[in-house]
Amino acid sequence: MPLQAPGAERRRPVASPGASHQPADPDRAEGRRAGEEGVAWPGGNRWQGAGCPPGPGRGLRAAAPAAGQPGPLPSPRLAGGFLFRAWEAEAPHAALPACLPGLGGRAEPRSCSAPMSAEGEAGAAGSGLCWASLFSCLGLACSYVGSLYVWKSHLPRDHPAVIKRRFTSVLVVSTFSPLFIWVWKEVTGIKPDASLLTLMGFRLEGILPATLLPLLLTVILFLGPLIQLSMDCPWDMVDCFRVAFDPRFWVLCLTDMRWLRNQVIAPFTEELVFRACMVPMLVPCTGVGLAIVTCPLFFGVAHFHHVIEQLRFRQGSRASIFLSAVFQFSYTAIFGAYTAFLFIRTGHLIGPVLCHSFCNYVGFPAVGAALEHSQCFLVVFFYLLGVALFFLLLLPMTDPVFFGHLPICSLSRLTSPADGLPSSSWCS
Repeated sequence: MPLQAPGAERRRPVASPGASHQPADPDRAEGRRAGEEGVAWPGGNRWQGAGCPPGPGRGLRAAAPAAGQPGPLPSPRLAGGFLFRAWEAEAPHAALPACLPGLGGRAEPRSCSAPMSAEGEAGAAGSGLCWASLFSCLGLACSYVGSLYVWKSHLPRDHPAVIKRRFTSVLVVSTFSPLFIWVWKEVTGIKPDASLLTLMGFRLEGILPATLLPLLLTVILFLGPLIQLSMDCPWDMVDCFRVAFDPRFWVLCLTDMRWLRNQVIAPFTEELVFRACMVPMLVPCTGVGLAIVTCPLFFGVAHFHHVIEQLRFRQGSRASIFLSAVFQFSYTAIFGAYTAFLFIRTGHLIGPVLCHSFCNYVGFPAVGAALEHSQCFLVVFFYLLGVALFFLLLLPMTDPVFFGHLPICSLSRLTSPADGLPSSSWCS
């Protein structure tokens, strides 16, 4: 039945014979009829009396009608099972809460017993997601570092027996590290549109450019140190190529435990755990941009365990050891951000692994030796040239167009973190 304007005469319901002699309640009677017939609103919307109404004092406003405009119309709200009327100005359906279906709210009604804004709901969900991601990454990092110390030994870390034992424990943790992502998905309810291995960078699409371009970009960055090494090397270029293609050289390398650790096992397992497993869990929480910054923090802190061995074997004073640890944390965190960037931009794990292995082989640039070099100006020139070319080619050589569909970027679109940087700036 149509609602009456305020002040209009209202007909009171007449009690039928034999009915209770309680005084008739016009609001209750009108409410029953409105709930059965549906209430017509301006604009053709109808509310069938079902669904979630606003609670007392919510979604209501009163305003005086403007000159020449009709007076305010009553809008229904349900409380205690009866239909009451609250005064709404001009367009009552525009001010109704989102829980009312068909009146500009959500497609499905929801409970209004504990009202929460969309921002509040998103914040609560995002907070739980971020805590789950944080604890998953922390547990994964602790598992990786803890596996290095399950073996009791009084030998240094470079002893072949210690290296072999650590190979075993680290490979076990790395094998089971995808379980952390699986548990995280079950806890958070995140349903990516890619398989677990694809999210971790194990895919064939674009694998050739993902293998060559990141490694070439890293070589350009280390142009100065490479020129410096070539100047100081007692061999000429022909001898270097002859050794590189000699099978006996590679046999010696593959039988050297330290070489295997630095060039094969450590790059693969660290990139698998700290990039392939952590980045997919951080992106839905922080966004793509902040994940590049957050992920290397776990990687840098994980390298603090070297302090334990240096203190145990007294490899320097306490001050020098801790200064060395802070320095190592700084450059490993920067390098971790770079490999996380490569992992996200290429969608492959092989690029970060090869770059990690290359950097372990070259080592940290000997800037001090470069400044004292006999050809100082030439060496410094190539240092600066390499850095300039690196930043100039960083985005073009990691353009996602070379690598196909990026699963990490599609994962970032499942959620919209308020503090995260737009994924489009990193994924295109």
